[in-house]
Amino acid sequence: MSPRRRHNTQLRRVALLSVHTSPLAQPGTGDAGGMNVYVLNTAKELSKRGVEVDIFTRATASTQPLSHRPMPGVTVYHVPAGPYEGLNKNDLPSQLCAFTAGVLRTEAHRPEHHWDLIHSHYWLSGQVGWVASERWGVPLVHTFHTLAKVKNASLSEDETPEPQARIIGEQQITDIATRLHANTCSEARELHSHYGADLQRIDIVPPGVNLDTYQPRTHDRIAATRRALGLDDHHIAIAFVGRIQPAKGPDTILKGIADLSRRRPELAGRLVPIFIGGPSNSDPYWLPKLAAELGLSDSAMFLDPRHGSALADLYGAVDMVAVPSHNESFGLVALEAQAGGTPVLATRTGGLTTAVADEYSGLLVDGHHPRRWANAIEALADNPSWRHRLGRGAREHSRGFSWSATAGKLIDSYGEMLRERAASRVMTSDRL
Repeated sequence: MSPRRRHNTQLRRVALLSVHTSPLAQPGTGDAGGMNVYVLNTAKELSKRGVEVDIFTRATASTQPLSHRPMPGVTVYHVPAGPYEGLNKNDLPSQLCAFTAGVLRTEAHRPEHHWDLIHSHYWLSGQVGWVASERWGVPLVHTFHTLAKVKNASLSEDETPEPQARIIGEQQITDIATRLHANTCSEARELHSHYGADLQRIDIVPPGVNLDTYQPRTHDRIAATRRALGLDDHHIAIAFVGRIQPAKGPDTILKGIADLSRRRPELAGRLVPIFIGGPSNSDPYWLPKLAAELGLSDSAMFLDPRHGSALADLYGAVDMVAVPSHNESFGLVALEAQAGGTPVLATRTGGLTTAVADEYSGLLVDGHHPRRWANAIEALADNPSWRHRLGRGAREHSRGFSWSATAGKLIDSYGEMLRERAASRVMTSDRL
């Protein structure tokens, strides 16, 4: 390397790797979720600060262009790797060689040292980032988003454990990455305890929320949305937003309402559970069948995924949002709902203990026993004034998170890493 490159600490261009899901995909179905939102919004904020961002993701349709610029300074590359359709993330390890080749082929058409660093998301991307970082001679930053060992320790009844190949892959990335990013301090501790990660190489970078999009709605807008949903003042609506899969625990809401109906049938009869999302590697009729078995088919609603202002309208129209995940590295849905002034019921697990301020912006529930969720739902359903106070706290709590703040922490982490790398190389050259 030339001395100019060896001593450079200026952040100009970043390559983001998101193999298994595109940041342009609709969250809430298939493999698309909070990670999509994270990658797209951080890329947007980095570009506002003058950093060029190139995102590499797997092509999933023949109609997708090889590259697309969703906004100035951000380019998404759709890399062909395996058949366009019919693959989920569990099938993708067999396509990592093809994906890596596509990424390296793109780099071959760029000037030497085009990117200053690689930031990979999820373990599949980390495997690609490992090869690319060595080939390009740049540092690798990695965010796991979820960890196999943590997921396996808190599986729902219907979940299959994460494979050993993923655990091995995560361990390899932990060992070789220049820097690891965790959403919360608890995730950093999990990286250390489960994978032996050096805490000195972990930076805490909490996700954010778009406070302009997700904000309290006017009374007229709330009333219009409730009318469109068929809700009147008598109804108490509970929304679940996300992929319909056992890991996210949407069945917990139905089981909690069913438990409550045996004690408080008049209250349970007012409850309307609304599920906004699509199936994700599970039986698409699993949740409606459960609703029928529990006698809740008439009250439960199942809606297609939505985003942006349409989703914000829905958050504003319901009385509470439930996030009953078995594990969450953070829980962006909880932040979005709170930003709109809606209290959240969430499992006391992982990053949700940071995303939700217990008894200030919502309630944290221990475990998934139907009675515990019934009690939490009952507590908020019975007390509109408490829901209102929690809603005010929810909005205030959400103000501590923004994508601008997330991008600022990313740039601080990147900059420190580049400076350390440059200093190390100066010391090495001096010894030589």
